[in-house]
Amino acid sequence: MELMLIRHGKTKGNLKKRYIGRTDEELCEQGRDEVRQYIQEHRYDDWQNSDLIFTSPMLRCRQTAELIFPGREIFVVPEYRETDFGEFENKNYLELAENVHYRQWIDSNGILPFPGGESREAVRDRCMTGFHKMLEICDKAQAKRVACVVHGGTIMQLLEIYGRPEKSFYDYACENGVGYICQVKRREGEVICGTNMVEMCIRTRM
Repeated sequence: MELMLIRHGKTKGNLKKRYIGRTDEELCEQGRDEVRQYIQEHRYDDWQNSDLIFTSPMLRCRQTAELIFPGREIFVVPEYRETDFGEFENKNYLELAENVHYRQWIDSNGILPFPGGESREAVRDRCMTGFHKMLEICDKAQAKRVACVVHGGTIMQLLEIYGRPEKSFYDYACENGVGYICQVKRREGEVICGTNMVEMCIRTRM
């Protein structure tokens, strides 16, 4: 199965480099314009007739999906929501510069849980759950080509877990409105969440 992972378009918080997780921001006008520009540049052409389209429940992802795939049915995967950044939520690095917890988190290379928010392990687990729920739907529909509009953090989590060649979480960072095209393969005999283990071979970056 071919899978395109697209990060949502920009929001006002993205423009200000804020940690936007549970905050349900809509796309800003620049974000909408950039997605429209990418459509005009034919970046999504091969995926307009995708068998299935999935998205995070967050408004910014749903709006991006509606721009790219107008009139199509879109399946929401609740587990694909962005990380809850806790006390860092809706703040940027300048505003957090004197925050002791933020300095501790930076010193840990982003490994520590977000204070008052989620841990990397919790986000990883729910992204895996959402991914396997999505695969079950794809299997029932016998889908061959699937598009998924989610968050940068969701993409990085999934590709750190399943991406080949193996890379670290931050190696899979991508800009708004673009992402990765993957080939999803199954490995027999290894069971996770009730389905065969997935190996995503990264074919190209958008």
